[in-house]
Amino acid sequence: MSGIDLNINIPKNVSSEDDLDFYFLREKGIEYISQLGGKLWTDYNSHDPGITMLEMLSYAISDLGMRINMPIENLLVGEEKDKSLETQFFKPADIFPSKAVTALDYRKIFIDIPGIKNCWLSKFEKQVFLDCKKDRLTYNKADIDLTGIDARSTSEFIKEFTLKGLYNITLEYDDDFLEEGTEKLSKQKKEERIQAKKEILMEQVRTIYHQNRNLCEDLIDLSEVALHPISVCASIEVENEADEELIHAKVLLAIDNYFSPTLNFYSIQQMLDKGYTTDQIFEGPVLNRGFIDTKELEDANLRTEVRLSDIITLIMNIEGVKFVKEISVGNCDGNTAESNEWIICVDDGKKPVLCDKSVINYNKGFLPLNLNQSQVAAYLDELKPEETLILDQELSFPEGQYFDNAAYTTIQNDFPDTYGIGIDGLPARATKDRKAQAKQLKGYLLFFDKILASYFQHLGKVKELLSVSGVSENTYFTQAIKDVAGFEDLVNNYSTNNDDELTNALFKEIDNNVERRNQILDHLLARFAERFSEYTFLMKTLYGDATGEVVLRNKEAFLRDYKVISQERGNAFNYYKQPAANLWNTDNVSGTQKRLARLLGIKDYNRRNISNSYINIKTDVDDDDCTVFRWEILDTKGNPILRSTENYNSKTAAINELHFSVLLLIETSKYELEEAFTKTIKDDTDVDHIKLNKSENTGVYSFSVINPEFPPSSTKRITAIHSRFYDTQEEFRDGIFETLSFFENDFTEEGLFLVEHILLRPDVKQLDAHEKSFIPVCADTCDNCEPADPYSYRVSIILPGYTYRFADTDFRNYMENVIKQEIPAHVVARICWVGHRKDEVPDEENGLYRLEQAYKAFLEAKTLNTGEEEMRYTDTDTGEETSKLETFVDRLFSLQTLYPAGRLIDCENDDDIDGQIILGRTTLGTL
Repeated sequence: MSGIDLNINIPKNVSSEDDLDFYFLREKGIEYISQLGGKLWTDYNSHDPGITMLEMLSYAISDLGMRINMPIENLLVGEEKDKSLETQFFKPADIFPSKAVTALDYRKIFIDIPGIKNCWLSKFEKQVFLDCKKDRLTYNKADIDLTGIDARSTSEFIKEFTLKGLYNITLEYDDDFLEEGTEKLSKQKKEERIQAKKEILMEQVRTIYHQNRNLCEDLIDLSEVALHPISVCASIEVENEADEELIHAKVLLAIDNYFSPTLNFYSIQQMLDKGYTTDQIFEGPVLNRGFIDTKELEDANLRTEVRLSDIITLIMNIEGVKFVKEISVGNCDGNTAESNEWIICVDDGKKPVLCDKSVINYNKGFLPLNLNQSQVAAYLDELKPEETLILDQELSFPEGQYFDNAAYTTIQNDFPDTYGIGIDGLPARATKDRKAQAKQLKGYLLFFDKILASYFQHLGKVKELLSVSGVSENTYFTQAIKDVAGFEDLVNNYSTNNDDELTNALFKEIDNNVERRNQILDHLLARFAERFSEYTFLMKTLYGDATGEVVLRNKEAFLRDYKVISQERGNAFNYYKQPAANLWNTDNVSGTQKRLARLLGIKDYNRRNISNSYINIKTDVDDDDCTVFRWEILDTKGNPILRSTENYNSKTAAINELHFSVLLLIETSKYELEEAFTKTIKDDTDVDHIKLNKSENTGVYSFSVINPEFPPSSTKRITAIHSRFYDTQEEFRDGIFETLSFFENDFTEEGLFLVEHILLRPDVKQLDAHEKSFIPVCADTCDNCEPADPYSYRVSIILPGYTYRFADTDFRNYMENVIKQEIPAHVVARICWVGHRKDEVPDEENGLYRLEQAYKAFLEAKTLNTGEEEMRYTDTDTGEETSKLETFVDRLFSLQTLYPAGRLIDCENDDDIDGQIILGRTTLGTL
C-alpha cells in the first residue's frame, strides 16, 4: 500500500477563469487561426479586420464569463417576488429536521407546549401468552387449558412475550402556567381551574403524540409525575450589606431548579453561538418556541438521588452568601429512615420537591434575620424568566441582486463606425458595392450573434432548469436579436416578439428534453443522496420508448413531495379522533407509505378503495364460442373515455394492449398537437400518436390512438378509440388535452395499504379479550413459532396484484427489495399481492374488496379511542355476531398472494406464451 494516496478529494474549484481573460481568448483565437489558415493569412495585428472581429467576440465571451462567475444567488434570483430564492430551494428547516423519532424528540415537542415544564417516556409492558395446543393468543395465562399436562412440561406448551412499541408519558406541569389567573379565586375554584387546565394539556399532549407517532408504536397512558417531598434545613451566614430576602429567593429558585431543571428555548443565533452546526441545530423536530439544547434536555431527567453536597455548592455560589453554618436534608414523610445523611434516594418515577417542613435561617454575624415573605415573593416573581417567543428559527437565504443575465446586444454595434454595420450604418454617399459588403459582413456576424444570444439565454434560464418546481418543457433556449440595424433585410420569417416560439422553431427537433430533463433531475436527486437508476432500468422492460416520460414524472413527483417523504419517512398515520373524511379517501397515511409510493412511481398513495378501477374488462363469446376480452377505460366520473378496437384471446393480452395505448397517449407531443390546432382540422389527420377525425356527414370530431410503426393500411395501426364526439374544433382541442391530462395525472390502478399490527391488538387493559380478536398464529408444538410475537414492529403491506406493473414478476421482486430497504430497520414487513378489480368476481370472493370494507369500518371505530373497535355487530357477509377488529383481522390474515398467470400449452405454439411458469410465483391459467 506504500505510495498510494488514500486521501483522495474532488477539488471544489476547477475553474481556470480563462473565460474572463480577454488577452488569453485573443491569443487562443489567433492560435486557432494560424493552425487553420496560417498559409493564407499572416497579419494578426490590431488593424486587421479579422482580428477586430476576434477581439469583439473575445469581449462578448468575457462578458458571458463574467456573468457566469457572478455569485450564485444573483444567477438564481428572479425579477418577480414569486421567483425568489425561497421559492426555488428547500429551506434548512424543511430538509434537516425530521418528525419525532427518539424519546428526546418526543420530549421536545411536548415541552414546546406552553404549560408543560418537562416530560418523560416509559415503556408500557403487556404480557401475551401463546397457547401452543390451540394455536391462539391470550392476555390471561389462566385461560390456557393445561389439563393432563405435567407441571414440569408447562413451558413446552406455553410461550410468552411482551408487546413492544407501547409507551406511557409522565408529565410535569408548569405551576406558574396553571396558577395564572387564579389569584382571586377561592381555594376550591382554584383547584377546579387548575385541574381543568391539566386535562386540556394532557389532551394536547395526546393529540400531538398521534400527529408524530412512529411506525408500529402507540401511546397507552398519560399521567402527572408523582412527588417525593424532601426537607432542607439550613443556617446560612450572609454578608452585612446583603439583601437577605433576595438571597432567600435565589436559594429557593436554585433548589427548585436542582430538583427539577427548567429548560430554556434558544434562537438559532444563540445555538450557533453555543458552537452547534446547522445540521445539529435542526436535528429532530421543528418547535414553535425555538430550539432546545439536546445536552440540557438529556441532563433534565428525573433525579434518582438528592446530594447534600450539590445543594451546599448551589447555595455557596449565590452572591452575598458567606458560608453555610449548618445544613441537612431528609424525607418529609418521617417514615423513611435515611441510611446516609449526605444522599436521599428518590423513589423511582417521582420528582423531588421542597416540602413545607423545610427551614432555612439567615444571620449576619450573631444577629438572626427575620424575612419579609411578601418581599421574597416579589423577588421570586422578578427572578423567574419571562416567557418570550423565539422568532428567528430560520437561516436567511442570501439576498441576491437581480440582473438580466439573459440580456444580449449584438456585437455588431461595438465595431468601429468605419465598418458601417452599427446603428448609424453607412453614410448616404456610400456606393452600392460598399453597402452590399456591409450587409454581407452583418450576415456573417449574425451567425456568431445567434450562438452568443443562445448562450446568454441559457444562463438566464438556469434558475428554471435547476429549480425543484421547474415547469419548462424545453432544455435548449434561444432569444431574438432585436438591435441589429436593417435586420429585416438579412433574415426572413424570423419572429422577434416571442422567444418561446423562436426556441421551438429552431431547437424543437434537436431538443431531447425528456432525456435532458431526466439528467437534470438526477443531479437534483443526487444532492439528496437519492437515485432512480435501477428503477429506470427495470421500467424500460415494461414501457420501452415511453420510459423516459414516465420516469420523468415519477422523479418530479418525488422531488415535489421530498419535504414530506424525508421528514416523515418513519412516521405512522394519525388515527386519533379523526373525522371520517380523514380516514378514507385521504392522504392521512404513514410517511413510510408516502415514501414507498414515490420511490416506486405509484401516483396515488391515498387510503382509498383501490379495487375501484378505471379499467373495465368485458368478457364475451365470439362466433367460434371462444371466450374473448375487450377493454374500456372510465374517467373520474365513471364515463367511458377510451376503448379497445378488437377482441383478445386472453385477459393478459387485453391489459397489455390497454397500457400500450395509454403509453402512446402519454408520449404524444403537446407541441405538435397545438401546432395542428392552429389550422383547420381535416379528416384522417395524423399527429404523432393520435389520428384526428372529422365526419363528412355530421361534422363532428373524434380521435383514435395509433401506432405509427404500422402503415395506414394495417388493421393494427389503430390501437384504441376515444369514446366521445365534439361539435366544434375548439371543444375538440379541449377534449383531447383534458384526456391527456387525465392519463398523466389521474389514471392509475396502483395503490397500497400499510397496516401496523400493533394497532390490531385487543385492549391491553382487559384480560378477557375475545380470542378471535387476536392475530391468528400457527405454533405447531411451539418449536417453529419463533418469533412468537406477531404484533411488535410488524406490518402488512397489501398491493393489488392484478395491475400492469404489479403483475410483472421482475417488478414485484424489485418492489419487495425496495420495501425491505426503506421501512425502518427494526420493522418486518409481510407483503401480499392480492385481489381483483371490483365486479370482476363476486364481492364475497374478492379478498381486496372485502379487506377494504373491513379496514374502513375498523378505522372509524379505532379513531374514537374508546374501545369501540371491539363493539359487537352482525357481519353482513356471514351473519355471525363479531366485532370490527375481529372481522378486519380475519380478512387481513386470510389474504393469499395473487401470482401472475401462466399457461401450459404445446411447445409448438410458444409464440402465444403470455408468461413463463415459475414455481411459487405463477398461477396456472387456461387456454
